[in-house]
This record gives sequence, C-alpha cells and structure tokens, in this order.
Amino acid sequence: MMLSTSAARMGCVRTTLREIGKRKLHSTARCVRGRKSLMTQNIRVPLSFELSRWKSTMATYSDSEDESESARSLGHAEASKARSVSSHEEAWMINLGRDGNNEWLSTQRDADEWFTGLKPSICAGSDANGKIRSLALPKLDTVTRQAAKEYFDNSWTLYETLFAGLKGEEGFYRPPPHGLRHPQIFYYGHTACLYVNKLRVSGVLSKPVNAYFESIFEVGVDEMLWDDMHKNDMLWPTVKEVHEYRRQVYSVVVDAILNHPSLDDSNGRVEVDQSHPMWALFMGYEHERIHLETSSVLFRETPYHLVQAPENWPPIHPSADGNRPSSNPIESIDYPSNRMIPVTQGTVDLGKPADFPSFGWDNEYGERNLDVPDFQASEFMVSNGEFYEFVKSGGYRNKENWCDDSWAWRTHRNMKWPFFWEPAGPAGSHEYKLRTIFKVVDMPWDWPVDVNYYEAKAFCRWKTRKDGSPTSKPYRLLTEAEHHLIRDENSNLAAARKNVLADKVMATSGGEFPEGSHGANLNLAFSSQNPVDHFAPSHTGHRDTTGNAWEWTEDHFNPLKGFEVHHVYDDFSTPCFDGKHSMIVGGSFISTGDEASVFARFHFRPHFLQHSGFRLVASHDDAPATHLFAGAFEGQVAARDAMQSEREEMDTVGTSNVYETNESLNMYLGLHYPASGEKEAVAPILPHANAPNHGVGFPQRVAQLLSTLNPEKTTNRALDMGCAVGGASFELAKNFDQVDAFDFSETFVNAAKRMQTGEAIPFRVPVEAELFEEVNAVHEAGTKAATLDKVNFFTGDACKVVEMASEGTLGTYDGVIMSNLLCRLPDPMACLNGLSTVVNKGGIVVMVTPFSWLEEFTPRAKWLGGFYDPVSKQPIASKDVLKEVMEDRGFVKIHEEEMPLVIREHQRKYQYIVSEASGWRKEK
Repeated sequence: MMLSTSAARMGCVRTTLREIGKRKLHSTARCVRGRKSLMTQNIRVPLSFELSRWKSTMATYSDSEDESESARSLGHAEASKARSVSSHEEAWMINLGRDGNNEWLSTQRDADEWFTGLKPSICAGSDANGKIRSLALPKLDTVTRQAAKEYFDNSWTLYETLFAGLKGEEGFYRPPPHGLRHPQIFYYGHTACLYVNKLRVSGVLSKPVNAYFESIFEVGVDEMLWDDMHKNDMLWPTVKEVHEYRRQVYSVVVDAILNHPSLDDSNGRVEVDQSHPMWALFMGYEHERIHLETSSVLFRETPYHLVQAPENWPPIHPSADGNRPSSNPIESIDYPSNRMIPVTQGTVDLGKPADFPSFGWDNEYGERNLDVPDFQASEFMVSNGEFYEFVKSGGYRNKENWCDDSWAWRTHRNMKWPFFWEPAGPAGSHEYKLRTIFKVVDMPWDWPVDVNYYEAKAFCRWKTRKDGSPTSKPYRLLTEAEHHLIRDENSNLAAARKNVLADKVMATSGGEFPEGSHGANLNLAFSSQNPVDHFAPSHTGHRDTTGNAWEWTEDHFNPLKGFEVHHVYDDFSTPCFDGKHSMIVGGSFISTGDEASVFARFHFRPHFLQHSGFRLVASHDDAPATHLFAGAFEGQVAARDAMQSEREEMDTVGTSNVYETNESLNMYLGLHYPASGEKEAVAPILPHANAPNHGVGFPQRVAQLLSTLNPEKTTNRALDMGCAVGGASFELAKNFDQVDAFDFSETFVNAAKRMQTGEAIPFRVPVEAELFEEVNAVHEAGTKAATLDKVNFFTGDACKVVEMASEGTLGTYDGVIMSNLLCRLPDPMACLNGLSTVVNKGGIVVMVTPFSWLEEFTPRAKWLGGFYDPVSKQPIASKDVLKEVMEDRGFVKIHEEEMPLVIREHQRKYQYIVSEASGWRKEK
C-alpha cells in the first residue's frame, strides 16, 4: 500500500505519449504466452518475445487502430525488463545480434532490397551517374498528384540513401558520443511515423499503420543541457522491423497522394494552403528533410568504421581532393584573408506572406520591421585556417575566452579543438584532418569551420583581445536582420515577395544550385562544404550568405508578430521560444526544401553541433538582435546546478525511501490498526453526524474481499504485495495457511514484525497543527497469536516480482492482494507482468487502486491511462487498459466494486479516497 498524494513526494521524469486500443490481436495473446514461459529465466534478449512481437506489431494498415495497444504496452514493459539485465553503460547493446541484422547491413546495400520506395536510379532528382539530389521546393498554388508523388519519392529516397551509409547494425543502435540524442534507429523510423500521425490529425488517414511504432518513434529529443546524458537505451525494434514498417508507410502515403479526393484536380487546379488537409503531407516532406540534415550530423559523429559512403550519395566538393598540410596553414595561401566589409544601415521586413505558394513552418509567418544600424561583417565565414590560430594559441584552454556557460560546456566535454577535426599527429603537434559525413580528408583550411555557438563566441572574444575590434564594441556574431541585409539583392526577402522564383529553391534543384552568377552550395548540390571564397559575393561583397554552412546569430529563436501555431503540429516551435535556442541562418550544403528557402527560420541550443559556422561582425551600436530574455545564452550553468541539486535531493529521497519517515509510519499504523486509540479514547475519525466510518478498516476489507471471492485452493498460500505495516496481512492469515508479505519500506516491514511479536508500538495521532495524542498500536479484536505466526514479512520490490520468483523469494499463491499499490509504482507493467508467474491456476488477484497517476511516483510513459490519445484525442481510461493487460496474461475479471478509505491528516481534516476494487481469476 502506498501513501496518498499529499503524504509523499518523489521525482518526475519526461513524458512519452501512447495510444491505447480497445481490442486485442490474437497474436498478442501468443506473444504474452510465449513471453510468460521465459519470465523466470535470466536471459539477455527474450527471443520468443522478438518473434511474437513481430507478429503483434507488424499490423497492416487495414487492421483496426485498436489492435496494437497490447503490443505497445507490453513492448515498453519488456524493454524495461531487458534493460535491467545488463549494465547501464552497455544497455544499448541488447539490441545487437538479432534477426541477422548485420549480414545485410555490413556492405553496400542492394538497391532492390534496401529501398522501400523508389531506388535512386529511377527516382526524380537522380543524375546520369545515379547520384541523387534534392528537387526544387514544390509550388502549392497548383498541386498535381504526379508532382506531389515525385517530391515525396525524392524526400523518401534521399533519406534512405543517407541511412544506407550505416555499415552494420551497430551504427543504428550505438548512442551518439555526447549521449544527447536517440540512436539512429529512432530517426530511421521517426520520419515515417510523422507522416502517419500528421495525416491522421489532418483527417487524411483514419487509422495507424502500426500504433506501437507510431508511439515509440513519435517524440524526438531537444536536450536541455550539454551534460543531460539521459538517452533512450530501450529495446528497440530490429532494423528489419523498421524497414518493413517504412515499406508499409510508403504504400499508405502513396495511396493517399494518388487517391485522396482533396488532390483531385478534375474540376480545376488544386491549391494546398494551411487549411488544406494535405498541408500535413507537405509538412511530412519538410520534416523528413530536417532530419536528413540533423541525422547527417549524427552520421558525422559516428565512429568512422561504422559508416560507408552510399553508392548513390552526392560527392563531396572536389576541393577536398589533393594534398594539403595538416598543420600551420598560411594565410592567403591555404585560406583567404578575411577582411571586414562595411554595411550601410537599412530596414528589414521579416516574415513570410501567408499566401506564398510553398510550405512553411509556423514560425516563418507573421511580421517584424527592423531598423538595422551600420555594421561591419567579414567577407567570408571564419575558415578552418583562421580558426586554427585560436586552437593553437590555447584558445580552448583560456577561460577568459568563454562565458560561464560555455566554459562549463568546454570543460565537461574536454574540448580542445572543433569536434570534426581529427588529430593527425602526436599530442600537441596540432596536426589535423577533417571528418566529413562519410570520409576523413586532408584538412581543407579554406572551408568554413564547424563549431557551435559557444565556440563561435569564444573566438570573437579571443579575436577582440588579440587584435582589437574595428569599432567601439567587441567582435560578435551576425543577427537575423543583418543576415538579410547582406543576402544577395536578387534573392533576398524583398525580391522573393515580388517574385516567387527569387526564392531560388522554388525553381532550382540541387544539381543546378551551384550554377550561374548567384550559385551556392545548397539543396545537396554537394555532400560537404566548399572553400569560403568559391562562390561569387552578394551585392554587399559578402560570400556564402546562403548555403555552405549555417551561420550562428545573436538572436534567440522567437515568434514574429501575428505568430499562430498550426493545429497539425502545435508544438513545433513554441517549446523553443525559451531564450535558450539560438537562431541559425543561411542554410548548409545539405539544407533542402524549406530549409533552403529565404524565409527559413531555424534554431539550435548553443552547445548543439550542426553543419554550422559563423561570420565576424562589429558595430558601434548594440546588435539588432531579438532576445526573449535578458542577455543571450547565459544562465544555463545555474539551471544545470539547480537541476543537479534537485537530482541529488531526489537521490537522497530514493535512497532513504519516502516511506521511511516517522510521519509516514504514524499515518500507516493508524490506517492499518483502526482499533488503536480505543484505550486512550482517541477515535480514528472525530465523532460527528454522518461520519464516514465506512472508510475505516480499509486493509482488512481488502483482505476480506479476497476470501469472499473463493479462490481455488492449491497451496493455500496468499501474498500481500505492498503490505506496509501488515494490517491486511494478518487479516489474510485468518483464512490462509501461510501469508508472504513484502513492502519496499524497511521501516514498515520492521513495524509489521514488531506487531507480529506483540510488542507495543506507540505512535502519534495528529490532532491540530503541532498537537498530537500518543496511542499504542493494537490488533483487531480476536486476532490470535497462531494467526500472527502464519505471516512471513520481508522487504521487496513490486516491480521485480519475476526476479524474486526466480530467486525463490516468492512461491506460488492462491490469492494476491495489491492495496492502492499500482498507481504508486515506478513501473506498473513490470508488476503486472509478474502476476502470472506467482498466481496458481484458479487463484485470485484483488487489485485496489484509485488510478491517481502522478509523475511524482510513476513516469508518465508508464501510466496505464489517464491521458488523451495524441492523435484521435480520445480519452484513455486506466481500467480499460488494465482489463486488456490482465486478460492478455490469462486473468478474467470476476468482480468490481467501489471501496472507500479515509486517511487522517488531523482530527478535522481527512482524505476521502474511493478506490476501484477488482477481482481477477487466473484461468490459464
């Protein structure tokens, strides 16, 4: 039995949304039976679970959406069980060695086998050599089914071409080195999942393709701090399972494109705007392209031996070829001198017109007019060669170059040079090569350096200290408004508002982007950066104002005036309007679609690594940047320290156990032994008219309910799970030959043992504020010593029933009671999974619970119900899910009633709780 809400406080964890169905698959029952037979075995990966999960989770689109929930709930529970077998540090390795994953992944992919849509050779966007690049961004004022499918195929095949670059299964499951993102298997399934979920929200699809996958692949990660090392090391589906899922989703989306009536142009042109149901389709395209880029960064971070350049992947820029020095580059020879160019003041109007005929994310719409004072900006983005001097001079080791936050990040990561620089000589020699997505090349000193916001700002401080600033204020980064002033006048915001095609990505594919007088490395023209002086300057004389690498800015990610969320993806931007995300501008070589648009507005946390660099800026005026909170990106150290303090406090609580306090012991002794206080004339409830005395004696009533349900007697033993101080256990002993009773609290178990010996236990009954009465705990009248001797008390964990059974701590029982326990467990499914192991056939489980789910006790991802389906918005009730779970484990519901209880806070205040008491007979 667990404390009420106000009686205890524990820690919170993050949320994973789930959807619960109302019917179960026949294969789910097979899955459960197969798994049950393995539950007492100490195995690393339950193979029969894998086989049965394939049957239960590979539900086809034609299946009802309700048929997959059992598989989802059980899958989460089994993943938790499997994780507990191996050490935390290597927990992700439980995913390796299943279904022959490595055999078909360890070499170049067979195109006919790997691609679940069109293979590159026949896909729009491929050149004569079979290299695939991005198409132009679709115009939505005249949408045809053919054009929509071509862009879908291009997006889908580009993404799968990238993932053909993982060599072997390990790359799919190994967490990134910083531990801040999901493993790649998540992202392999995530983009397909979003197509389904968003098309369901918009009404285009009515059913899931695979409800389990559309739960676990739904929510990505936005890591809060650089040392937030929490990562999901769950038992993920196999690559083959996700591959099959992608094949199913591809077919479903193509069917929607070709047959959904909203794209029927037989009666005139089809215009897709934000109110159109197929806006969600184009949202899926652009979401996939975002992850094409962010996943490519994860590839670049993956150990080199785990990647391979896919046959159809675009080549890196030809400037990567040739021999270059690994150290001591020479300015003007190995990289260009970077002069500061004055820019005259101007006005910038931000915001994408609502009627612009391309897809846009919610943050792009709205308006803001900004006056930008005179400033100077470097001609080039800072190159590897220019940054080398900062590295060699000890810039990373000098705290003066860093703010508190960035210094904490640098020391935590022990950074001494940019992450993608590969040491190529002895320590201290400062010899480097460069890691691209799939290759390690001689250091191209004239390419833009890849750094995060913290590193960029440190360079600015170092540069100011070393050379001084050309203005009255120190060097800094660009702002969003300044960026739009130096973009070429033929393709800037004003030009695009006048002519749609001035937003170059609206008319230019990746293969064509480098061409002409306004060429750029964008839309996946190449699969790497290029020299900072390769392309022609803008009208202000600045290079790479679009493409090559993103540029960090001084702006917080922010909404424009008139910002509105889109109902299909209502949390795309708003969670990041927090003053902790820096805007990035201009796009990189792998930015495609909307990311390559002049209207794009994207962002990352300052410690986040992207294909991103920076440009030096100086001005006499303050930076015309938008900050949601005072300062820029400071204060995260304080937030981290506060979080760590809270974690340490919660660790202390977890170690000492919230139920070990005297206050809790007093409360539970009063609850379990209501006859206490009669001698002292202290009633459990202050006598008054209509007093809720029917709520007294709750533990005894739970035990009595089990007996009245007449469990079949095999061993004549009963189990009290979460026995607290033993009141229900002694009541059970009146009708069973032996009672095992355990609780997580050692204090509670010790008190129960003392009550068993007849020792007088004084405890306090609260009266008013600090006033109390002291009484002795006494048994109910008629309780005999022989009855007390039948009970075996011990400490135990209700989430580890299987483990306790395999160790011999638990046996098998004709009756089990769980009194207000389920919704106070950190993993209720782990508890429910163990019941079939310890209950005899014909035995009965009495489960009493108010279903009062709280993150203080149970991570939201573990709640059985009490939330809304994230897609259908239908309420999910815990009792319905409990029925599914128990029936899947061979139990039949034979009884249900409402069972009240009263918990005293003081003589004039009580908690009145109505729990659902249900009885479950084991039939199998």
